[in-house]
Amino acid sequence: MPMWILMIFLPKWKITRFLINFKIIPIVLSPIYVFYIIQSIRDGGLMDFGSLSSVMELFTEENAVLAGWVHYLVFDLLVGMWMLDKSRTLGIHQVVMAPCLFLTFMFGPLGFLIFMIVKTLRNKISYKTAPKQD
Repeated sequence: MPMWILMIFLPKWKITRFLINFKIIPIVLSPIYVFYIIQSIRDGGLMDFGSLSSVMELFTEENAVLAGWVHYLVFDLLVGMWMLDKSRTLGIHQVVMAPCLFLTFMFGPLGFLIFMIVKTLRNKISYKTAPKQD
């Protein structure tokens, strides 16, 4: 959560930018994910993602749940970092980005979808206001 707070409230701060540029938090969390995946495989065998019931069964094992949670933490954070970088390139104001980032933190794909809508609208506005080339 501290990284999300930095991204939402202090996106231009040099420490925030350092953490984003070098993906420090996702890199730190990745070995934790690997540890829990290995523990889960060791305890329950290979994981079956072939059906909803198989996935539901996986989430009855503590190590699999922890691995799944870390998986979500890492990938949602990477998506949020990408969104923040993209918003800087496109000139999307932080007031607009804050809800997108918060929703990505809380609801992953919903925040990403809203950001993609904002990004598309921003691109259309930029395209319409760009000087005509002869």
